[in-house]
Amino acid sequence: MSADLQPAPAPELPPLSGTPLFLLTIAISLATFMEILDMTIVNVSVPAISGSLGVSTTEGTWTVSSYQLASAVMQPLTGWIGRRFGEVRTFIASIVLFMVFSALCGFATSMPMLVVFRLMQGLVSGPIMALGQALLLRNYPIKKRGVALGTWGMVVIVAPIFGPILGGLITDHLTWPWLFYINIPVGLFAAAMIASILKGRESKRVKLPIDAVGLGLLVIGVGSLQYMLDNGNELDWFGSPIIIAAAVVSTVSLVFLVPWELKDKHPIVDLHFFQRRNFRVGTACVAVAYFAFMGSNIIFPLWLQTNLGYTATLAGLAVAPVGILALVIAPILGKNMHRIDLRIVVSGAFFVFMCTMYWMAQLNQSATFLQLAAPRFWQGLGVTAFFLALNQITLSSVKPDELASATGISSFFRTISGSIATAVSVWLWNRRADFHHTVLGEHIRSSAYGWSQLQAKLQSLNISGDRALQYVDQVLTQQALTLGANDMFYLFSILFVFLIPAVWLAKPPFGSRGAEGAH
Repeated sequence: MSADLQPAPAPELPPLSGTPLFLLTIAISLATFMEILDMTIVNVSVPAISGSLGVSTTEGTWTVSSYQLASAVMQPLTGWIGRRFGEVRTFIASIVLFMVFSALCGFATSMPMLVVFRLMQGLVSGPIMALGQALLLRNYPIKKRGVALGTWGMVVIVAPIFGPILGGLITDHLTWPWLFYINIPVGLFAAAMIASILKGRESKRVKLPIDAVGLGLLVIGVGSLQYMLDNGNELDWFGSPIIIAAAVVSTVSLVFLVPWELKDKHPIVDLHFFQRRNFRVGTACVAVAYFAFMGSNIIFPLWLQTNLGYTATLAGLAVAPVGILALVIAPILGKNMHRIDLRIVVSGAFFVFMCTMYWMAQLNQSATFLQLAAPRFWQGLGVTAFFLALNQITLSSVKPDELASATGISSFFRTISGSIATAVSVWLWNRRADFHHTVLGEHIRSSAYGWSQLQAKLQSLNISGDRALQYVDQVLTQQALTLGANDMFYLFSILFVFLIPAVWLAKPPFGSRGAEGAH
């Protein structure tokens, strides 16, 4: 993204070079790193946060889904906000507000308070990713924009690696509020550096009419969806009138949003991009793939901590290897994307995800740390293609001056998908665990040979009567949770099976447009 974002031609400022360009790259990368980190740093700390605030682990996942959905609301608005208030000004304001709400998250003393501040944190973080990339590319020499894209890809890949590890270390050795306090020094440095380097390099501001109806429908629709996802597990989903009402409001609002945005002269969300095959296919593949990827990222550390007794740090270390191979492949793929059919690359990535998800479905409570981390390590082969190659397919038919809006809309669907995965995956896991617990419990009867043998063994250990039943129930619960997690990984594996042929619906050429303006 460059100054092409402007609806009217404007003189280009000369690109930066030397030390200012280096410092700008560091500052924008840190800001982006901070924003992406907050999407994953809380994942492994959900049990600790839940215990500290006296709520269930399921309620604890609200801290993840509320942030994602709030960020999703703002992402499709990034292009409009940047044109209205200026890209530099908007970017710095987002960083400052992000720091403020990060501090408030750390001060939270109840789950509702934390969820509200995470919601606000997500709202102000929405423009950071897209505008950060726009500022990078606008200030880089054209011939070096590949370097900017490579730097961007490294940040996108590294942040999810450090998230679980850093989250685990902070939770185990400090307290969970420090998950949010660490954003303050990073944000201060980034905001000060960007304000200094980009002084006098603001993008042209254009006053556009506000699509109030579209904005209202978007906020109401996504807000109702968020409420449904956050509270569905606790209120038995559609067994609750409140959840049904939220679902109806969300559906009606989002359905009405579509024709309104298609007809409005200045839509807050430009849905015309979906008339283009590659954008349509790419966005759909991104949403489904991210659902499976995020679902596994939520269930895996929860299972490790609640079932295998892992600390948050160990769970983070078991999750983190997904980025090791990705770091090696990212610069290679970035330099050669224009030489290869990206459908082959993405298909290979989906095949890797399919195999590693199936591998994870074979794990049980007796697995060693290395056995648990191994499939995550090899999953890194597919992560780079997921973030770079599939994104270029999505944006290959998008014009330079449309990249801000297109990237925001694509990110919106990806983030919404991740938030849905957070809530739905935990719910499905619990339902499958209940099913397996019931099936396993059917074998606890006097006529069952295995039960008779176990009773005899327990009696030899002076465990009998109610104590024996309590012990067996704990064992059954652990086994049921493991079998339920296995079922979820099987489901994710199947989703990637269907995604492999789906990506071939995209049509080349994929060009270099997306490589120059998207992440």
